[in-house]
Amino acid sequence: MSMNNSSNVFLDPNSNRFQVNIINESHDNNETAQEDVGSDPPHYEETSFTEEAHNRLRISYRPEKRDNFLQNGEKTEASLHPYDTHTKMYYLQTFGHNTVDPVPRIDYYRNTGSVSGNKLSRPSLLEIHEQLAKNIAVSPGSVERVANGESTAGDDTAVSKEEENKTGFVKFGWVKGVLVRCMLNIWGVMLFIRLSWIVGQAGIGLGIIVIALSVVVTTLTGISMSAICTNGVVRGGGAYYLISRSLGPEFGGSIGLIFAFANAVAVAMYVVGFAETVVELLKESDRLMVDDSNDIRIIGTITVVCLLGISVAGMEWEAKAQVILLIVLLIAIVNFFIGTVIPTNNEKKARGFFNYQASIFAENFGPDFRSGEGFFSVFAIFFPAATGILAGANISGDLKDPQIAIPKGTMLAILVTTIAYIAVAICAASCVVRDATGNVNDTVVPGMSCNGSSACSLGYDFSRCASQPCDYGLMNNFQVMSMVSGFGPLITAGIFSATLSSALASLVSAPKVFQALCKDNVYKGLHFFAKGYGKNNEPIRGYVLTFVIAMAFILIAELNTIAPIISNFFLASYALINFSCFHASYAKSPGWRPAFRYYNMWVSLFGALLCCGVMFVINWWAALITYAIELFLYIYVTYKKPEVNWGSSTQALFYVNALDSALALTTVEDHVKNFRPQCIALTGGPMIRPALLDITHAFTKNNGLCICCEVYTGPRKLCVKEMNSGMAKKQAWLTKNKRKAFYAAVAADSFRDGVKSLLQASGLGRMKPNTLVIGFKKDWRNATAAQVENYVGVIHDAFDFELGMIIVRISQGFDISQVLQVQEELEKLEQERLALEATIKENDFEEGKRGICGFFRKASTLNISNISKRETKKESTIDTIQSMHVGEFNQKLLEASTQFKKKQGKGTIDIWWLFDDGGLTILIPYILTLRKKWKNCKLRIFTGGKVNRIEEEKLAMASLLSKFRIKFADVNIICDINIKPNKESWKFFEEMIEPYRLHESCKDITTAEKLKRETPWKITDAELEAFKEKSYRQVRLNELLQEHSRAANLIVLSLPVARKGIVSDYLYMAWLEILSKNLPPTLMVRGNHKNVLTFYS
Repeated sequence: MSMNNSSNVFLDPNSNRFQVNIINESHDNNETAQEDVGSDPPHYEETSFTEEAHNRLRISYRPEKRDNFLQNGEKTEASLHPYDTHTKMYYLQTFGHNTVDPVPRIDYYRNTGSVSGNKLSRPSLLEIHEQLAKNIAVSPGSVERVANGESTAGDDTAVSKEEENKTGFVKFGWVKGVLVRCMLNIWGVMLFIRLSWIVGQAGIGLGIIVIALSVVVTTLTGISMSAICTNGVVRGGGAYYLISRSLGPEFGGSIGLIFAFANAVAVAMYVVGFAETVVELLKESDRLMVDDSNDIRIIGTITVVCLLGISVAGMEWEAKAQVILLIVLLIAIVNFFIGTVIPTNNEKKARGFFNYQASIFAENFGPDFRSGEGFFSVFAIFFPAATGILAGANISGDLKDPQIAIPKGTMLAILVTTIAYIAVAICAASCVVRDATGNVNDTVVPGMSCNGSSACSLGYDFSRCASQPCDYGLMNNFQVMSMVSGFGPLITAGIFSATLSSALASLVSAPKVFQALCKDNVYKGLHFFAKGYGKNNEPIRGYVLTFVIAMAFILIAELNTIAPIISNFFLASYALINFSCFHASYAKSPGWRPAFRYYNMWVSLFGALLCCGVMFVINWWAALITYAIELFLYIYVTYKKPEVNWGSSTQALFYVNALDSALALTTVEDHVKNFRPQCIALTGGPMIRPALLDITHAFTKNNGLCICCEVYTGPRKLCVKEMNSGMAKKQAWLTKNKRKAFYAAVAADSFRDGVKSLLQASGLGRMKPNTLVIGFKKDWRNATAAQVENYVGVIHDAFDFELGMIIVRISQGFDISQVLQVQEELEKLEQERLALEATIKENDFEEGKRGICGFFRKASTLNISNISKRETKKESTIDTIQSMHVGEFNQKLLEASTQFKKKQGKGTIDIWWLFDDGGLTILIPYILTLRKKWKNCKLRIFTGGKVNRIEEEKLAMASLLSKFRIKFADVNIICDINIKPNKESWKFFEEMIEPYRLHESCKDITTAEKLKRETPWKITDAELEAFKEKSYRQVRLNELLQEHSRAANLIVLSLPVARKGIVSDYLYMAWLEILSKNLPPTLMVRGNHKNVLTFYS
């Protein structure tokens, strides 16, 4: 590989300052050539490259030779080219740090409220694309500071991290935070007092299947949860956070509330389990305080108070308590396994324990269901023992790295606890027979016939258990593990550990999940519980609420009824976690990129269905109650529509479905029966011309496409900035005001060019506009010639693109921007006044806290406060007077802007269908009558005809409308349209167009030609004479409209068409002006002369 050291490279005027062409010249060329032989990748050459480009040098970096390049932080002489004109520091910076264009960095992708660091703002595309000197005030070294992120935001990041370290946040790793909690929650009381009964009923074979089926549910849920929580940073909220960020606030809000409630009630369940065990011990020693029920309440209350104290003390203390409880639990389990190999005695043999025996294993392998129990009932009893896998996820906000901790800790916890369950079940069933009397004298006498049981072969006769109930054995004694264990009290300690650890985990989980739910403000009434306290943001208010709920259920002491519902609440959470994983995969969003790869969308769906099935297996009525509560909360949250945007898979699926539907629609050919008006409404900002939007929305709502369009004219940079900043705001206004319409905007050199772009490019596939709706240009006589030309040009363009045209005119006009501006200023003044009052109150409060010194200051503060309040009151009074004045001044305009929102009373919509345009003129008013606001209005039809054929033409029109199935109240044939208008009307028309006439016939030819060149937009005498009859018609039509339709609620009128290039813009505007002058709201409509109505089926 040869290197060209020619100075041409560095003196090349075309070279960019950001192209670094320096190499390490300390390397020997021969050495370099030897190193490169056989190691270089193939060289691909573009034929368009110049020879000079091929000769450019490359940066070379070799670690073993770097001492020649950097010595004491400086470049050696050999490393610098003699023609280098840049500073030394320039070459020591990493690529990308010597430009405004930054290198990739995590801080640019953080959320604004990120806990782990502050969000940095990368340079905008405008700052990089435009010339530096014009757009960025660059101080010495500022480019490097921005590129390296050494901005104010970066400094803030360092400060926030220092504060974080000072405050001492407690964060847990995957062992203490997830593994320990999940194992403690999964290993419940069931392990010690129910597992032996389950394996006695189902046998070893089916017992393992029961355990395995439960583990399948939890494993599938764990896999789905692992996929979800590795798809981005996980914050506090556990199952609620995972579901809400995946499926949206509707699902998350509904499951979050019942999941938090379930955890709160679970505290009561576990505490009552603990209290029952204590009461049993008290009964054995005859030390009851009152009676069984009240002793449970007393012990339960004391226990909950103690657990609450541990929780409120902080997560660190709670974690230490969990570790201690786990150690006790592990010792108890090991104690059981040790007990199985310790030689038994006669007392234990009489109770059915014979150590490991193959005959017992064989006898207990098959099922022996009794008392109406079956596989599913036994499964329903065991399954709650497998739950608890969300214990680690529920404190996700307190984990160092939830993305690693939750999958690793949860899956390992499932594995360890499953092995323990299966091992305990097999060991218990291999050592203990199903039935035993407990009587040491029930031994087999020589010569006595044996019933063939394993106990009989081992020397004991328990045959009477077949005819009368016995107290010992797997089927009868819940304390089998205590009997088998090496030291019985350790099993009791294990039971205490299992119950207390589960209660403690639930007591922590419920407030944490509830706090996350309240922070998101999904239920606004619960925001009070969002506040956290202390270094770990502890939800103290949530703890108190959980304590109250737990106490209530402990005092009720009817947990057997509520337990199935709680189990179903947990299962509903599992089902939604699985469904979230499936849904996110099915939506195919590019944002779904979980680091955990061992999942499958269909397996997750199977897991969700399996959870739903298990809910019904456990308790069908509890499952129905769970679904009903979840559905109610889902509907409530959907109705309230919380203002959150989490990028859920529901949003992604909406897009996919919309895209699929739009693509499917392209294959559907147009048919006249399916025609619907799809409108572009030139409203500008939709809030500026609400009446124009309202009338358009009236015939497009739930029926056709409506796009509110705005054209920005002026300097492109300013226009694009203003346009982009207002897009979301204006679409949000449409949504908030329940307008089913889209907002679109373009930046263009002129209004006409912008509209032309919109007419051609708006829409998608078959959903393309076919009708243009604009307001009448009321100020055309005061506008410039260019503005009038643009306005009329838009109408011509619409016809050129074969769109229908609707021009709407109301007496007060549409634009209420001045009113909105005044309202906005008044709102700002009101906000400033409230802020001032709040500041004064805060200062008063601070001064009042400073004792005697503050007392003397307070007097002067109060005086200032009173003066400020009087001034504020005076200002607000002035503002009120001004607003009243503005309100009175614009009252008519405001009323006109809302006239189409009001329900129209009984009246008429008069349709002057003078020209056949394909039926759009008749279809628009018909659609209006289908709306609630217009349904009381009847259609009256007016059309032209001959005097001697009035009845025939009336019957023909009535017949046509009947075939179109359009109801009408009356048909009127107007015979005198073509007569001349009266002199006053015509005089008014002539006076109106007088300022725009050329009057060339009164001037010599040279002067007339000069005027035509200078003012081509003026109306010539020849043009006026050529279209005199048409002008007569417009004036006469206005007279007829005044005569017949002055009292109508709405007039729909055929729009006259001006021939392009022949009728001048001002003459056409004069026609529209005189045609619609002094009338009720008027729609001048012209279809594209293609059928939009048909009478064929």
